[in-house]
Amino acid sequence: MTCFLIIASAIAWSVPMPVTTRALFRTAFLGLGLSVPSLTLFADQPEFMRCSGASCSALSCGDLSTQCGTEDPCGEDSCGETLFGCIEPQSCSKASGDWLGLRPHLQESGVTVDANVAQFYMGAVSGGLDNSARYAGHGDYVMNIDGDKALGMKGMFIKLRAEHRFGQSLGGVTGALLPSAVASDLPYPDSEQIYLTNVLFTQMFSETFGVFAGKLDSLDGDRNAFASGRGMTQFSNMAFVGTPIGLRTIPYSTLGTGFVILQDLQPIFTFTVINSRETIKTSGFDELFNDGATLAPELRIPTEFFGLPGHQLFGGTWSSRNYISLDQDPRIILPNIPIARSSDSWSMYYNFDQHLFVDSSDPTKGWGLFGRAGLADQATNPIGWFLSAGVGGNSMIPGRSNDTFGAGYYYAGTSSELEPLLALALGGVGDGHGTELYYNIAVTEWFRLTADAQFITPARESVDSSVLLGMRGVVAF
Repeated sequence: MTCFLIIASAIAWSVPMPVTTRALFRTAFLGLGLSVPSLTLFADQPEFMRCSGASCSALSCGDLSTQCGTEDPCGEDSCGETLFGCIEPQSCSKASGDWLGLRPHLQESGVTVDANVAQFYMGAVSGGLDNSARYAGHGDYVMNIDGDKALGMKGMFIKLRAEHRFGQSLGGVTGALLPSAVASDLPYPDSEQIYLTNVLFTQMFSETFGVFAGKLDSLDGDRNAFASGRGMTQFSNMAFVGTPIGLRTIPYSTLGTGFVILQDLQPIFTFTVINSRETIKTSGFDELFNDGATLAPELRIPTEFFGLPGHQLFGGTWSSRNYISLDQDPRIILPNIPIARSSDSWSMYYNFDQHLFVDSSDPTKGWGLFGRAGLADQATNPIGWFLSAGVGGNSMIPGRSNDTFGAGYYYAGTSSELEPLLALALGGVGDGHGTELYYNIAVTEWFRLTADAQFITPARESVDSSVLLGMRGVVAF
């Protein structure tokens, strides 16, 4: 499942270390996704995403620590029979437990390994292009290395991510430009091969400054407390996973470098320079900057409006690439048609998240509002402007605070300059809009089941509005 995201959280939240060290570690690992500080990825995730199965702490094993009289119910001194290193497998934060002690040993040596598999079963019950239910899945495998512990390189952090998909594509079910379950088509829609999409080296020089370089993936960009999650922990539709306004200038996976600035141990500004060409299937070195470069600054400011936490994010992209066609991209469904040559492209975007309620007994839990807005160069981007808004967070149902929910609406304005070309390939084209509702059930610490409903009106005027229903299951191994 999407628990892959527990990569750095496994270390950043469960390994004993000074606050400053832990914050720097979390910052270096979590992210540096392309255009935004995905550095705070886990700070905005539900509690189950933050606990490491390696340590199997009291959080992951419930009240067993009290019953067994030990702070580590899954450690060597715990009582009862164990399976894969944990007393009760349903209580562990990872389905595979602590690997008979190997996982915490690796963690102490500065290495974490996480495997997460998401499975989708969705279909349009009315409207759209296809009313049959489809099955698809996504595997995500992440290794994080603390260079100081593992290699004696102080301030160095290394992150590796491999991904693959399997099953049917869910992208074209509704006929919309934005896929209804983006994770099901990543990293490459027409292939079930495993691809290395992230090989990132980060060097922190102080508590406020670090640099990074390597192969980056952009899905952690445009962070939002209630509408991100890589399509695996929160919303499924690309409209709520991140801004679609800059997809033409920011490839999903490619080489890049940049720097990050922190304030109060939180990343507030990133600047990234990346290759403008998608290189999911290759290392990218042979194509490096052959088609130009993309610049992507982003500022994410923490706020305390009404005495409650939130963020205001401002970002933009500019690419020097020559655009002559609408390339295929797993994050947006486009016909492969030529367009008028353009020597560059740009986009700008904004998002906010604002808590309206925070649990007094656990400040990591709460719910609130989110919103996004963006504009893009209409000569090269099929979506010229974009708006979305909604509500999300931890469940308000008594006794279900580990569950999460979300409800959002988006409106995607089709580019006025590209609309005639799109109409030739797709028929009449207008603007697209839609709504998504989800409820994510914490079945166990390592298994989450999500009910999802979407109501989509596609930009294609020849396709009827659709109602899409489905389930998503995510297992953290």
